[in-house]
Amino acid sequence: MCQLLGMSCKKPASIDFSFEGFRARGGKTDEHRDGWGIAFAKPEGFEIYRDEQPAAGSHLADHISKAKIKAKTTIAHIRKATIGEVNISNCHPFERKLWDKSWLFCHNGDLKDFAPILDADFFPEGNTDSELAFCKLLQDLYRHFPDGEPATEELFDWLHRMSLRIAEHGTFNIMLSNGDWLYTFCSTHLAYVERKYPFTNIELIDTQVSVDLSVHNDQDDHMVIIATKPLTRNEIWNVYSPGQARLFRNGNLLYEKTNA
Repeated sequence: MCQLLGMSCKKPASIDFSFEGFRARGGKTDEHRDGWGIAFAKPEGFEIYRDEQPAAGSHLADHISKAKIKAKTTIAHIRKATIGEVNISNCHPFERKLWDKSWLFCHNGDLKDFAPILDADFFPEGNTDSELAFCKLLQDLYRHFPDGEPATEELFDWLHRMSLRIAEHGTFNIMLSNGDWLYTFCSTHLAYVERKYPFTNIELIDTQVSVDLSVHNDQDDHMVIIATKPLTRNEIWNVYSPGQARLFRNGNLLYEKTNA
């Protein structure tokens, strides 16, 4: 299956260190060879890069790593195709417009017997179950809140209920963002780590690379990294339980809910 990577920060920051370990899983240290993508939240919308080549050897991924693009919210994905061909249309993240905002979505998993009826406003461009689920979420969201985007806590509760419902069809680990916050839901595997002062030296699992975070961060920097599987060997990663949702904003955990 695919793998997910996300970051939420108090101040705009680069994800290049975590992305270096993550992209290695796209054909070098793991089997996720069927494309990749990354998106950075900007004031004017998401800056999105996608490539059907394996992330570990992608020239575009090389460029992204060197560019050190900074954002308060970043989402990335590496794909192992199960439903849908290997092409650019089926590479995550997927983007749609809702309530005059760009919404971004990534999914890890397979959905069985999932065939929602969609209208013309939200319809897949590719042929993955992932994009189908994204369109279904936004369509129902638009219908449930016809007067516009609700308060964040109400929206979080609704997203958690819908995530649990879709997860009945299979594996549904997701990241969803409107650029302001980052919603995450786990049906099998997801974990996050908090990075704040005092910053330490950390080492990637997938490459022989380490970094002293104290050199690159100020005392007031604060961020969380979310990934399908932990990326570093010497940090404490908080593992999600099945059915658990968390919403982050500005590097802080704003809401969380379990399936209990």
